[in-house]
Amino acid sequence: MKASTRKIKSCYWPVSELPGLSSDELSLLENAGIQSTQELLQLTSTPANQVKLAQKLQIHLQHLSKWVALSDLARVQSVGTQYCGLILHAGITNCVYLANAPVGNLHKQVMRLYVSMMQRRDLCPGIDLVQQWTQQAQMLIGGEKGK
Repeated sequence: MKASTRKIKSCYWPVSELPGLSSDELSLLENAGIQSTQELLQLTSTPANQVKLAQKLQIHLQHLSKWVALSDLARVQSVGTQYCGLILHAGITNCVYLANAPVGNLHKQVMRLYVSMMQRRDLCPGIDLVQQWTQQAQMLIGGEKGK
């Protein structure tokens, strides 16, 4: 069976596990009743809802959009909160783009980021893991189309 025809379920995380959120930003989300990435994604399911939530939280839409992108990417099990920030910095902003990303190109971009940020090529996720990201994103997107 091709990877893109199998279905998997989304993984959701506490918003406290999203990379790059300050304690103040985390408090904003929690005070608005948002404890998980699932809740954040449900509340921001349309651009209008994103604008509304950004206004409610009194933050720039770009900040909220980043949290939404991280939450969406973290739905992929092999990505989770460990790699969602790296993938976002590589220019992939959601699961659909991840599912369609050429594995070789994405791996090269991830490698460039790792080397520039950490000065360590050996810590970079291998191409097998990058391929797993894209395959699981394909399965996740395929499962959502079947709903």
